[in-house]
Amino acid sequence: MNDAPGREGGDEACANCGKHGSDTVKLKNCTACRLVKYCGVDCQKAHRKQHKKACKKRAAELKDEQLYSQGHERPEGDFCPICTLPIPLPLEDHSAINVCCMKKVCNGCNMAARQRGMGNTCPFCRTPLPTADDESSQLAMIQKRIDAGDADAVEFLACGYHLGGYGLEKDVERAIELRTEAAELGSLIAHYALGRSYYYGDDGAGQDKVKGVGHWQHAAMKGHVDSRYGLGLAECYEGNFHLAIKHFLISAKMGSKTSVDYIKTLFSNGVATKEQYAEAMRGYQDAVEETKSHQREEAIELLNRPKVKPWIYPE
Repeated sequence: MNDAPGREGGDEACANCGKHGSDTVKLKNCTACRLVKYCGVDCQKAHRKQHKKACKKRAAELKDEQLYSQGHERPEGDFCPICTLPIPLPLEDHSAINVCCMKKVCNGCNMAARQRGMGNTCPFCRTPLPTADDESSQLAMIQKRIDAGDADAVEFLACGYHLGGYGLEKDVERAIELRTEAAELGSLIAHYALGRSYYYGDDGAGQDKVKGVGHWQHAAMKGHVDSRYGLGLAECYEGNFHLAIKHFLISAKMGSKTSVDYIKTLFSNGVATKEQYAEAMRGYQDAVEETKSHQREEAIELLNRPKVKPWIYPE
């Protein structure tokens, strides 16, 4: 691109007046596209109309490059803090959150803790845990984490208001407020939940697809798998299957079985290629292998063991 009068050396001259950078003339990149430079705000404003189209196009390209090149590794919160292995997906089926420290501990480590006689104690921070029906004590622990600035604790409380749990009256508006606060504090789970609320608009948040996708994009670029899957679905709804497949491939390689299944469906419908489906399967299997441990296998076996009915003597 060479839209500056008398420019030499491409982006080493002001795109508007053509001045070259020197000790006295400091050139700065256009922050949106980084294609051109300006010697000052006045030149940038004067050149805006001429540069707007190319700037907008390149800015969109840069955003896409970031979206698809970042977030291929799962975030720290997806790893068990005890065994340090990534937790299998979906997280809620393979781990438990303790309200004392808001850490997700995998089922394998939870089982090992119970075997060591720590059934009523958090296996991570060793805090005695309240009973399941002691909702007031649980809320007190959650509030303590909120006071400490724990973003996921704010999201946890938001979930309580959203579903009406922990003795709280269901209040979707309050849940949205808390989730917005949690997202600002850095909770990827909150960004995902807000993305769902705004994209589908089915829980009182008011539908705003652009806003919903924005939340998913933020979380996906930081490794949140469900947000990446949400972006894939959003592209499918718009008929952008080539973009959807790019998202699904990323999330499949991070351990998302639903992403693999969706690529399989697209393959069956002639949209995805055989190579893409095979790539998704290989990536998914590799991701699953990384989550395995002996303790987790024992926990799965224990949970799946059929319940033995008590013997009743015949009358």
